[in-house]
Amino acid sequence: QLQLVESGGGLVEPGGSLRLSCTASGFTLGYYAIGWFRQAPGKEREGVSSISSSGRTTMYADSVKGRFTISRDNAKNTVYLQMNSLKPEDTAVYYCAADVGPRATLRAEVYDSWGQGTQVTVSS
Repeated sequence: QLQLVESGGGLVEPGGSLRLSCTASGFTLGYYAIGWFRQAPGKEREGVSSISSSGRTTMYADSVKGRFTISRDNAKNTVYLQMNSLKPEDTAVYYCAADVGPRATLRAEVYDSWGQGTQVTVSS
């Protein structure tokens, strides 16, 4: 059974950093493109970042470019989202998702498997 588990969320002050992890079980993550999405209360789900199965291609939403970095360690079956210079508007539940296709994309409908999410709260 394909399973994705997010971790690393928490409460951080504005300007701080967090690193989210997305760990897969039941399948080899290296064959999948991975996306990070977020949803704040009362708002639509937003694509944040994506990485191709090879790791050579990455994509970012304009709202996080220059602050967030996605990476993957296929040997550990894990994808990371390093989030720096966090802002209160980054507050949301963050989800990772896997697509059996190789290409990075921020289109949520492409993704087949989703994790349960991890809460990120940016507040002083």
